[in-house]
Amino acid sequence: MTRAVVLTRRLGLSVPILLAPMAQVSGGALAAAVSRAGGFGFIGGGYCDPDWVAQELKAAADTPVGVGFITWALAERPALLDAVMRHRPRAVFLSFGDIAPFAERIRAAGIPLFAQIQTVAGAREAAAQGADVIVAQGGEAGGHGAARGTLALLPAVRDAIGDLPLVAAGGIADGRTMAAALVLGADAVLCGTAFYAAEESLAHPRAKATTLRTVGDETARSSVFDAARGIAWPAPWTLRARRNAFHERWRSDPGGIGPDERARYAHAAAAGDTDTAAVIVGEAVDLVREALPAAAIIARIADNARHRLSAAPNLDWTAAERIEP
Repeated sequence: MTRAVVLTRRLGLSVPILLAPMAQVSGGALAAAVSRAGGFGFIGGGYCDPDWVAQELKAAADTPVGVGFITWALAERPALLDAVMRHRPRAVFLSFGDIAPFAERIRAAGIPLFAQIQTVAGAREAAAQGADVIVAQGGEAGGHGAARGTLALLPAVRDAIGDLPLVAAGGIADGRTMAAALVLGADAVLCGTAFYAAEESLAHPRAKATTLRTVGDETARSSVFDAARGIAWPAPWTLRARRNAFHERWRSDPGGIGPDERARYAHAAAAGDTDTAAVIVGEAVDLVREALPAAAIIARIADNARHRLSAAPNLDWTAAERIEP
């Protein structure tokens, strides 16, 4: 089966844009809206709350969607995978951990397995363990990730995995960045920040509004917000989010965040207080300036990418007049 067939016939794609499985943001309504618009949506299974995942799968109704998990969290609750597969998701997305304990069960069920990685070595390992699709995530991405940038990582992964389907993630939020990823060897792109403020997103309305006035220079990677939520993330992954007053207060001492501060943080998150709670967006947030329906976001990105790619053959630097030194 060719790369294109995996991402079109098996997922029903007409536009090579995938929704990232953002925890507490990518719910069933958003995932379904992306799929109905010709892309493919993943529900963010996050830290593996079975009731929440079941609720969001129900919200997607009969629209084909996938489910994404934080792999190390799934390892602590492996029974959830079987529960989710009973719903027959169109694909399963694993990131941040060893996929080996789950790969055989997923593939035996005839469900495509997407494995997100942040290094070339990780890509080779995931391919050897049976991933159907590799997602190369650059450090520009919002949420958890590592350091290497998409521009350098993507072609290196393309060379390492041969003809295995490849999806680019990190820093992709408009047609220009999508076109660049496709030229670098990706078969599709995975977007999170582009959909964070979408009408169907589960993000708090105040967090969505903050997103629309945030720029990439205001984001940073740290362990502050994980410490505030009491989540012990393993190395080497850190969380990229918008810097705020809480982040600046604790960035040099995240280990000092105690129970009282965690309780205050939880209250702030529920209230949409973005001076305290994280707005988890990536470096491409500059490109997100309107809260639109998911279908409009996909149409805008895809149309501009087509325009950029069609114009590329006209870029001829050999025709430029030479300027003598």
